[in-house]
Amino acid sequence: MNTKHTPYNLHPDRLFSSDTKEREISKLLYNSVKSLPIVSPHGHTDPRWFADNDNFSNATELLIIPDHYVFRMLYSQGIGLEQLGIRRVDGSSAEVDFLQVWKVFAQHYYLFHGTPSRIWMDYVFCEVFGFSVELNAENAEFFYHKINAALATDAFRPRALLQQFNIELLATTEGATNCLTHHKKIKQDGLNNTVITTFRPDDVIDPQVKGFSRNIEVLGELTNEDTHNWQGYLHALRQRREFFRAHGATATDHGHATALTADLSSLECQRLFEKIISKTASSEEQELFRAQMLTEMAGMSLEDGMVLQLHPGVHRNHNTSVFQTFGADKGCDIPVNIEYVNSLKPLLSKYGNETKLRFILFTLDESNYTRELAPLAGHYPCLKLGPAWWFNDSPEGMLRFRHQVTETAGFYNTVGFNDDTRAFLSIPARHDVARRIDCRFLAKLVAEHRLSETAAFELARDLSYRLAKEAYQAADF
Repeated sequence: MNTKHTPYNLHPDRLFSSDTKEREISKLLYNSVKSLPIVSPHGHTDPRWFADNDNFSNATELLIIPDHYVFRMLYSQGIGLEQLGIRRVDGSSAEVDFLQVWKVFAQHYYLFHGTPSRIWMDYVFCEVFGFSVELNAENAEFFYHKINAALATDAFRPRALLQQFNIELLATTEGATNCLTHHKKIKQDGLNNTVITTFRPDDVIDPQVKGFSRNIEVLGELTNEDTHNWQGYLHALRQRREFFRAHGATATDHGHATALTADLSSLECQRLFEKIISKTASSEEQELFRAQMLTEMAGMSLEDGMVLQLHPGVHRNHNTSVFQTFGADKGCDIPVNIEYVNSLKPLLSKYGNETKLRFILFTLDESNYTRELAPLAGHYPCLKLGPAWWFNDSPEGMLRFRHQVTETAGFYNTVGFNDDTRAFLSIPARHDVARRIDCRFLAKLVAEHRLSETAAFELARDLSYRLAKEAYQAADF
């Protein structure tokens, strides 16, 4: 049972192999990369933090409320989201007692044993805030007030933390109709070489998104294009891409349910778009429209150089009651199986051999790595594999990823690591885990005489830093 004085033990060799030889090699490799700058080219932190540079208010609002990894675990044990400070979409939430929320979290902190969330949070407590004992119900208030005191200082303002964490590049993600007000301020303040945006057009290319029709109208208003006309709609999307590029964007991101693509004729596109706009399209036609739009986005990426990211394979908002009450991104998204080979064929037949196109694929269906994704990325010049993502962003998930893709796709058809997080303070923790696991994997190859030490040191640096910069065209930042 936890006591008030249980010491933290962040072992310096954590996550390395228990094999003595492999562990020693891992340590050497890790020490060569642990201090490299962090490139975080895809994530969901709030740009307001960096634009306004205000102090974070308290530990609960910073570490619990934005982090669906945290509150989904607590919800699974019967703790209501309102008890955790999660606001209802109708604005009817009661006033939140942030200290009480923190106490609930501390009382149930044991639930996170064995999870990546525990690894990340322990890192934050030890390395960022300097705690030497574990969080529990007895010391919860002590933790809360000490964290809040730190957050009130200039050293813990968002821009200071960017420097403290050695973050060279951090990308946020915004919808196509977002006016990028915060990024405009970031640009005016000269921080746009560090904090950039990412173009996420799901709100205007997925007919099943809530408010899609209004989003199409807003798209037209922002661009002075007739977005009820197929060509005007495409022109409007190109304008928005250029607007995002002017605010630093180097990539687009697409959270489609499937990887389906299509290559319809111009006439077929016009007819399909008319059905979409008039709300007469069937569910199959809506899926066909999303499929065509992925191919259109690939073509636009070839034109303007933006990286295309595809994150399919998630049944989003599976818990209908939670979605209706609290909205999206509340921890009830569930992985599903996904097919790539046939789904991507139309897009790859059109653009797959283009060496100037960068198309990064992610998956939550690990059975695809060896069977489909690694062979695809190991052939098509445009394709790269994104790292183990979301539910697979864990020590074991990262190891499975390397074991399943390396033999077919190699290392250089992958893109290093990106953290894809809303939890700002977890960024250095997540990158530290990724660097340790990659060094562990490389050490095993060296110990088995399958890789030279010289190559391993070069690969460790590439996987930790260089590949992400190159893949996301961030080499100038």
